[in-house]
Amino acid sequence: MANNEHVTPGDDNQQITLIDEKGNEELYQVLFTFDSEDYGKSYVLLYPASESDNQEVEIQAFSFTPDANGDASSGDLFPIEDDEEWDMVEEVLNTFLADDDSNLQD
Repeated sequence: MANNEHVTPGDDNQQITLIDEKGNEELYQVLFTFDSEDYGKSYVLLYPASESDNQEVEIQAFSFTPDANGDASSGDLFPIEDDEEWDMVEEVLNTFLADDDSNLQD
C-alpha cells in the first residue's frame, strides 16, 4: 500500500482548465490532491465543473508539479502511465469516496 499524505478535499475555488488534443478547453473542479512518498509525486483528481452533484462523473487523475504554494491549479500536470501507479491512485480515490459516503450518512 502506498504511503499517502495531505489528502485535501477540493473547494469551490480550485479549478483547472484542461485543453484536449483538438484545442477545446474544459473547466474542471479539483476533487482532492494528495502526495505519495512511494512515488515521490503529488496527484490531483478532477471532475468536469459542468457536472451536477447528482450525476455520475468521470474523474481525471494526473500527477503534478505544485507551484510555490503547493497548488495544482498553476503547476504542470502529467499523465499517469504506470499500471501500479494507477492502482495506487484508484485505491486512494476509493478510500476517499468511502470516507465521503460514511460522512454523509452520519
